[in-house]
Amino acid sequence: MQKRQELLGTAHLDTLTSMGNLALTYWNQGKWTEAENLQKLQGPTHPDTLISKWTEAEKLEIEVMQKRQELLGLSHPDTLITMGNLAVIYWNQGKLTEAEKLQVEVLEKRQKLLGLAHPHTLKSMASLALTYQNQGKWTETEKLQVTVMEKTQQLLGSSHPDTLRSMGNLAATFENQGKWTEAKKLQVEVMEKTQQLLGPAHPHTLISLGNLALTYKNQGNWTEAEKLQVEVMEKTQQLLGPAHPHTLTSMGNLALTYQDQGKWTEAEKLEVKVMEKRQQLLGPVHPHTLKSMANLASTYLNQGKWTEAEKLQVEVMEKTQELLGSAHPDTLVMMGNLASMYQDQGKWTEAEKLHIEVTEKRQQLLGPAHPHTLISLGNLALIFKDQGKWAESEVALVELAKRQKDILGFNHPDTQYTLKVLKDTQMTVSDYMPLLLEAFNKNL
Repeated sequence: MQKRQELLGTAHLDTLTSMGNLALTYWNQGKWTEAENLQKLQGPTHPDTLISKWTEAEKLEIEVMQKRQELLGLSHPDTLITMGNLAVIYWNQGKLTEAEKLQVEVLEKRQKLLGLAHPHTLKSMASLALTYQNQGKWTETEKLQVTVMEKTQQLLGSSHPDTLRSMGNLAATFENQGKWTEAKKLQVEVMEKTQQLLGPAHPHTLISLGNLALTYKNQGNWTEAEKLQVEVMEKTQQLLGPAHPHTLTSMGNLALTYQDQGKWTEAEKLEVKVMEKRQQLLGPVHPHTLKSMANLASTYLNQGKWTEAEKLQVEVMEKTQELLGSAHPDTLVMMGNLASMYQDQGKWTEAEKLHIEVTEKRQQLLGPAHPHTLISLGNLALIFKDQGKWAESEVALVELAKRQKDILGFNHPDTQYTLKVLKDTQMTVSDYMPLLLEAFNKNL
């Protein structure tokens, strides 16, 4: 960087690239002040400076893309890189449809230009798969990720970091589909190979351990999950320090496992620490800070600390709305959390209003098959049931069961749970069928 500053000047593109790379290194080391100072030196309109200012970043990236298309052509590698960057900006704003459209175009052009097995093509496939994953398109996600994994294995070998990363991504998709056996098998393989390749204390090894712990957690194997997460947290603290982002993430993950086991005191202690450190390092409105506040609010709720829980959750929702907009996926998560909190306190009117808004926006934004949409529909069914609105509850449950059966399969735990709730209803068919038909015609 210093040499480029001397030879090319502080405003040259290559100098700015070097500064950005160094800033990223500082960022990954948890050296926030040094990273921020470098990003400021890059200038107020540099894309890296605009990392949390998505609107400005989008405007700038569109301008760059259009100019490259005019100067270099629609299929030039630099044009495709810019299109990929713009897709990432769309993705971070929750504009998944726009992101998908660009990513499909980039992938198709790279396949024609470079071939199916080129690293850049595989990177495009992985990015598109991530977008499909966030849209709940599990079949498309799995198909792409299997291709990426197999081609990467052929190209780079079974133990290359890129191969292991692709295996980890596929394992996460298996997990989201309830394919626990396949997910665990891949996660164990990734962990073992990463340990052999990089050693037991390398950050990538610790990440793979953490991923395996999450698989155990999602299977309800709390003891194994906690054991691994404690190990990850302790080693990450030793390696990177107590305030590094990876350390705070590992602490947050362990706190969630404590939550699942009802260990509220241990969970609260960790979550307070994570929240305070993120507030100091990232500021009060950073997405990671807000997420840690939401986790702490959930713990307060489960301890019966209603006032503290509601105060935090309202603050999180309002700040997320200001930061990301009222229709962003993260905003809708926070609204859903607040709705559930109202529901637990018996504030039915406030809870129902929020649940309906979240469900409608998710169906518009993410589609009817997205996991978050299904969660919202289930929450809406429960709030109707809690108020004795049996017909509306039945409509929502029947629709939920139908979607889960089509998307996840009849034997998936979520599908079975919904069917059980329907079966256990106290109303007979003759009791609720007229009401069911009336509510169905009215609401859907």
